[in-house]
Amino acid sequence: MKTDIEISQSAQLQNINEIAAQLGINEDQLEPYGKYKAKINLPFSGEKNGKLILVTSINPTAAGEGKTTLTIGLGDAFKRINKSCAIALREPSLGPVMGIKGGATGGGYAQVAPMEDINLFFTGDFPAITEAHDTLSALIDNHIHHGNELNIDPRTVTWKRVVDINDRELRHVIVGLGGRTSGVPREDGFDITVASEIMAILCLSNNLDDLKQRLSKIIIGYNYDREPVTVGDLKVTGALALLLKDAIKPNLVQTLEHTPAFVHGGPFANIAHGCNSILATKAAINYSDYAITEAGFGADLGGEKFLDITSKALGKRPDAIVVVATVRALKLNGGVAKDNLDEENVEALLKGAPNLGRHIKNMKQYGKPVVVAINKFTSDTEEEINALTDFISEQGVKSYTTTVWENGGAGATELANELVKACDNDDPFIPLYNDEDDFMVKLNSVVKKIYGGKDVVLSSKAKKQLTELKKRGWDKLPICIAKTQYSFTDDAKQLGAPKDFTINVRELQPKLGAGFIVVLTGKVLTMPGLPTHPAALDMDIQNDGTITGLF
Repeated sequence: MKTDIEISQSAQLQNINEIAAQLGINEDQLEPYGKYKAKINLPFSGEKNGKLILVTSINPTAAGEGKTTLTIGLGDAFKRINKSCAIALREPSLGPVMGIKGGATGGGYAQVAPMEDINLFFTGDFPAITEAHDTLSALIDNHIHHGNELNIDPRTVTWKRVVDINDRELRHVIVGLGGRTSGVPREDGFDITVASEIMAILCLSNNLDDLKQRLSKIIIGYNYDREPVTVGDLKVTGALALLLKDAIKPNLVQTLEHTPAFVHGGPFANIAHGCNSILATKAAINYSDYAITEAGFGADLGGEKFLDITSKALGKRPDAIVVVATVRALKLNGGVAKDNLDEENVEALLKGAPNLGRHIKNMKQYGKPVVVAINKFTSDTEEEINALTDFISEQGVKSYTTTVWENGGAGATELANELVKACDNDDPFIPLYNDEDDFMVKLNSVVKKIYGGKDVVLSSKAKKQLTELKKRGWDKLPICIAKTQYSFTDDAKQLGAPKDFTINVRELQPKLGAGFIVVLTGKVLTMPGLPTHPAALDMDIQNDGTITGLF
């Protein structure tokens, strides 16, 4: 059996100009990066107002859900039923690529390509975001070193540094050692690039002017009078925007079946809002009749954040929602060990199925049609598929078994035809909360209506921060909860669909540039670590340029 990279390397790709021509993108708007990649200049020339389909999933597990693979295969399925379609995906972070999670280009015969380029440095967007972020860090410390005109209290600097690799050694560091010529000593730390507010800003900006407005609002710390200090106060907005002048442009690539794919931006959904850039989604909407986008991790994280944060900035709500599930993942939720998932176990499947049931219920709350995609593995038995289909029917939604990993777009044509019908609905969108609601009302709405919890407990630090947020009027922003992706709770080990639990909030972080408040819960980290056996140990490149071991 071929590996994903072998399948991708054996594919015959079309020149990116041909992919752009499918969408009516003219050469003046196209900036090729070689034969198979390009950036799209702003503003877009496309005038379509395509239907929007959101793909989300159950909580991720070690068994695999295949959400990105399904999204890509679904785009190919729309093409197979002769519908104009483009997909919008997040870019992979180098941290997971070199770690354990893997890349973000799909798998089997449902991939975007060239997968090696996309999974590594692609068109340089993440390096540009990293450089912009760390340039700001350097400018902050330089300002303090050279007289500190803004009276910044070094103890309150909230702007950490970033690097796009999992490196636990950098979570907490001391900077400025080495004497008077080496800066002012203070505590600092590193986040992973995808946790940077600049990443969130890039993904939520509509154009360059919007990007600059958002950058100027970033809070970097506080002065000795306890007033916030922003990028605008430092007068470096223009310099940061300059470093992002190319990164803001969406990237165009293709699937193995030559469906256009906009791959751009990549905040993690467990520590940020978890969706590709709204410019990539807007491009898909403007240039095709059906735009398919994917939100990070499960529907409790990326799905909720797309619906309550991203789609508001986008100015368009989804016309239909797909929830991806697998028999294997639900059996794991039902207590089956990872090594035994290939064995038939209907009882465990039904024990774990409430996890899917809650995600279905959650997505239905928003008023738009919900369809379940059962991503079929070769080990799934007929009895298991039938049992899961019956369970989904009991939740009041339709389901379709898909085989896109094995068959590409041909494995999801039934689902595609159903979504064409579902997108014709005119049901009103129902937001989970209103921005003007009390902060705790918004927080409880997510915890109770999405997670299934009963209560929220704020640490003493978070309580003081909430008082400050209300004092400054920042509490009226949307909330972006940072939580483990593996559970509805803030404890990664609680699988299934637990009820009546408490979410513990340790810190509130105002992200004025991004336009939301980050709510840090449990033990979620903004700088991951590498596993015992990082994927990097299996990677290599041959003298002829052939890459091996990249999934």
